[in-house]
Amino acid sequence: MDLLKDLNPQQRAAVTAPLGPVLVLAGPGSGKTRVLTHRLAHLIQEMEIRPEQIVALTFTNKAAREMEGRALSLLGNRAVADVRPRLGTFHSFFARMLRSEADRLPVSRDFVIFDEADQQALVRQALKQLNLDPQQIQPAQVLGGISRAKNELVDPAAIPTDTYFSEITRRVYERYQELLLANNALDFDDLLMLPNRLFQQDPGLVLSYRLRFPHLLVDEFQDTNTAQYLLLKALAGERPDIFVVGDPDQSIYRWRGADYRNVHRLREDYPALTTILLEQNYRSTQTILDAARAVIDRQPGRQRKRLFTERGTGGPIHVHEAYDQNDEAQFVVDSIAMLTLTGEADPGDVAVMYRTNAQSRSLEEAFFRAGLPYRLVGAQRFYGRKEVKDLIAYLRLILNPADQLSLERVINVPPRSIGAKTYESLTSAAQAGKSPPAEILLALARGEAIPEMPAKILGLLRQFGELLQGWLALKTRASVVELIDRVLLDIAYREYLAGPGGDDRWANVLELRGAAEEFNSIGLVEFLQQVALVSDQDTLTEGQNAPTLLTLHAAKGLEFPVVFIIGLDEGELPHHRSQDDPEALAEERRLFYVGLTRAKDRVYLLRAFRRRLAGTSTLSEPSRFLEDLPADLLEGDLIGMRTPEQAIYARQTQWENRVSRPHQPRFQVGMRVQHPNFGEGIVLETAVEQDDEEVTVNFPQVGVKRLAASLANLSIKE
Repeated sequence: MDLLKDLNPQQRAAVTAPLGPVLVLAGPGSGKTRVLTHRLAHLIQEMEIRPEQIVALTFTNKAAREMEGRALSLLGNRAVADVRPRLGTFHSFFARMLRSEADRLPVSRDFVIFDEADQQALVRQALKQLNLDPQQIQPAQVLGGISRAKNELVDPAAIPTDTYFSEITRRVYERYQELLLANNALDFDDLLMLPNRLFQQDPGLVLSYRLRFPHLLVDEFQDTNTAQYLLLKALAGERPDIFVVGDPDQSIYRWRGADYRNVHRLREDYPALTTILLEQNYRSTQTILDAARAVIDRQPGRQRKRLFTERGTGGPIHVHEAYDQNDEAQFVVDSIAMLTLTGEADPGDVAVMYRTNAQSRSLEEAFFRAGLPYRLVGAQRFYGRKEVKDLIAYLRLILNPADQLSLERVINVPPRSIGAKTYESLTSAAQAGKSPPAEILLALARGEAIPEMPAKILGLLRQFGELLQGWLALKTRASVVELIDRVLLDIAYREYLAGPGGDDRWANVLELRGAAEEFNSIGLVEFLQQVALVSDQDTLTEGQNAPTLLTLHAAKGLEFPVVFIIGLDEGELPHHRSQDDPEALAEERRLFYVGLTRAKDRVYLLRAFRRRLAGTSTLSEPSRFLEDLPADLLEGDLIGMRTPEQAIYARQTQWENRVSRPHQPRFQVGMRVQHPNFGEGIVLETAVEQDDEEVTVNFPQVGVKRLAASLANLSIKE
């Protein structure tokens, strides 16, 4: 198969680059996944490198699956059976390594991976044990400090204590690590920190992995943190074959440790580095690319890239200034309805993006009022639902009886009269015996006496111990699904879920059971590891023809024919937390750039004249990023497109008079009205707000719409 046939000259140069350190700076939509997969296939097919010697690392399971599917289709029978490249996320690859090297660790091979909710619970537990009030000290902030320290490979003792918060972080970090080990657990950051520690302690171990995996491919290199960069450097060695693809202009994860400066470090560490630019875009129109370049070219200290396409100029970018966030959301819904009605786009072609999850509320309400479905990314994830977390906690406890968080969650689910006092007695006995609480339960199941415990609760705990004992015996010979079925039967979980909404909750349990089927031949360890490392993008369901609502951060790596970006106001985008931090402000600019370049055909940019913050409606200022957009690329009614004098006059006439003047109702129920887009309709309901009239109209062509009279341009038909 000719691997180079469909590649442009820049892509071809990247795919065929000699072995050694290679940096591919890939502009958005320039085919970086194609280059990575073709490079992988080229190594195997043309350079005759054994597939099992190649490691390709990504940041999401979705990206890893896509790369694997494409590579295998290119290779055909060249990568057969179990002789395949090792493709996966950083965390999954190094989690597998840690299980292989578990005898070097303070945890056993069956360690569990605590997700963010577990980590916060452990921080709260640490705060309580240190007599610190979680109401005064936010666990999420402390956890963030711990995570940043781990990303920089900093132990608790090395944290400077020059502020009160850093002192608290140091103390909690130390206790948090003790609690992790007591639970035979690791968190996400440990999956990168511990391999670094092992490599530092044992050069022989580094060499063994370097010889085993001499060829490295890395996706989204600009999103690596210090721990990841040092791991790659250790694996690459003195004479590396490391092929990385990235774009510093799309580095948007600084808050979780990502450092785009790793691109500069790569150049410094490998002077022989080959750098190749991918500048031809296959996704967007030239208008969208020109707008995106106008935004990102204001960023100092970056290597500029031409962004060009053969897709044509395309239509202008539509900009709109709404009155408030509710009006903004209604404009989005009405515009999507019109695009669908005219056949210009399917609902599933559309994405609505925003800076923070809280901004989705007004959007969701507008979609709900209009009776339109939508997909929400990163909100209540499937694996965050109670019934799913319950079952996962049972499985984690079976894998790792030392997992006290899971035990505490399930010991009284379904209710079995084991309340807080009974559980406290159990943990007290465990502390006295210097053993995990599960060991006490198993001892009771074996008929042993526990003198430290009140007699009246022994029977209750013994019953649960007997259940756990049976599951542990089954674990070694049963598949994952068989184990799930046994647990569900033993605890009568379906009966527990009976009642309002019970069918939906049981359907979620069956969905989890179905997901476990593909792990029957792999095992419980791999299944629970996969569950723990699921990202927001991995929760994006396929096949539902509905608009997608998601944050700009979650949009990275995705593409849509039509993109709406809302909240383009100072304080929203750029976010108010970035105002006094040049690095943070630079990342906000990159975030907007990423949002623009997700679009294939059309972009809508929205801001609001007023926004409600902390319960108060205040005037807002247009985002500074809007001022960077060339006027000849835009259409619409954004006041910022006008001269300062025109903007002042427009605001006074369009919005400020609306606020100051009392509104007089104009429409009545039963009245026939005409809308310029929706056609003729009948007024079903009217309501006078403090500064406007809200009209609910039934349009035979598009259904019932709830409209702000001042914006809807309705005319009354005689």
